[in-house]
Amino acid sequence: MKLERLISIIFKLLNNEILSASSLADEFQVSSRTIYRDIDTICAAGIPVVSYQGTNGGFGIIKGYKFDKSLIGSYDILNLITVLSSLSRIFEDKEVEQTIERLKTLDTSGSNSSILVDLESHKTEPASLIDLRKAIQEKRVIRFDYVSKKNELTSRELEPVHLHYKFRSWYVYGYCRERQNYREFRVSRMLSIILTQEQFLQTHEMKDDSSCSEFELEGFEDVVIRVNPNSLAEVLDQFQNSSKVFNSDGSMTLTISVYQPLHAGWLKSILLSFGSGVKVFKPVELQSILLDEAKKIMKVYKDV
Repeated sequence: MKLERLISIIFKLLNNEILSASSLADEFQVSSRTIYRDIDTICAAGIPVVSYQGTNGGFGIIKGYKFDKSLIGSYDILNLITVLSSLSRIFEDKEVEQTIERLKTLDTSGSNSSILVDLESHKTEPASLIDLRKAIQEKRVIRFDYVSKKNELTSRELEPVHLHYKFRSWYVYGYCRERQNYREFRVSRMLSIILTQEQFLQTHEMKDDSSCSEFELEGFEDVVIRVNPNSLAEVLDQFQNSSKVFNSDGSMTLTISVYQPLHAGWLKSILLSFGSGVKVFKPVELQSILLDEAKKIMKVYKDV
């Protein structure tokens, strides 16, 4: 659309010294004559664009022109640019890249952001995220096979609502036609994702994760483990949100609040991955669960 192109050209001129008509024409896939007409429109709107002649000539904003940057501070702009840059890498989104360029125009501090955000995950294929986002934007039904926590394989049809990044993994939330209710699916467990040509007309609301039910709050228990000195880094990478106490021998005692720890398969898998580097003290029943699983692993290798 012409309006979107005009806005993009304005921000590009604000963020660059000189841009040639040919480079703008190539980027927006229009003729140079169209770019000249756009520049005339921008000038008529009161933005002082000047033309520079010569080999390296082109268009630029007159020196001294001030763009209103009072609505947002440089610190906020840098943080926004950092987060958006990570999203842009994942989704290869041209619109996000244009937003970043506009935000850079508002930043006059000349400093670098004090934070670095990386939303990419080795658990999820980037192509899957791009397809899912496209399905959300175009309101297209998706089909896929899904592996549940119980390792059950089912086929699903979903009217996707939004993507959610949490616990270092990507999730998609939407209306599941098989269950006739809203569900959240972990993208790493979604197989053979197909974007159908069918569009859904229903308007769905986004999931509200801001509250926990009373039942959920009552289901949390403390898990207490002792970590050997040689396993500290590996364990702390997994359990940052925990109470930590150093012991005289260099080991560390961690207390982690976990929802229904005796039924949390993810917790069992993580604790077993530490091998002999950790020992569970509480709840005592969890010791038996880990011991039984270790015996099963030993049997697998004895049968080889």
